[in-house]
Amino acid sequence: MGKFGMKRAWQLTCLAFVALAITTLVLSFEYPYMDRLGPGPGFFPFWLSLITGALSLTLFFHTTLAKRAAHGSGSLLPDRLGALRIMIILVGLVGSLAIFETMGFRITLLLFLFFLPLALGVRNWWLTLIIAVAGSFGVFHVFYYWLKLPLPIGVFGI
Repeated sequence: MGKFGMKRAWQLTCLAFVALAITTLVLSFEYPYMDRLGPGPGFFPFWLSLITGALSLTLFFHTTLAKRAAHGSGSLLPDRLGALRIMIILVGLVGSLAIFETMGFRITLLLFLFFLPLALGVRNWWLTLIIAVAGSFGVFHVFYYWLKLPLPIGVFGI
């Protein structure tokens, strides 16, 4: 794919994301923006669609007005290391999905947040462990106790 073909691919991708953002924005109006407890079900789709649209338009104009291609080698496919990282992430997500109901939210997210960075090359395992514990138990606390969302507890009751 030549210089212009690659530029055209980036432009079309940006426009596809703009269309997705507009669709999400329109659909978000079907839900209340606020409810008696605060942000309603239309709050996050509304703002995420605006952010996605703005970033997509920014990237579109940056790509269109750029004098030279700044998007890599000209291939949309990842190199060998990039493909390996994508596979590691996909295996981690599928593995998490497989154990989610049985192990519960906290244990699943703890394992995901601990092993995924290590598999991707992070070598500071103490920091990774601290972030995994804080992330898994902190996120659970916010969603389960503060936002009152039912999350799976798991067989260990954790």
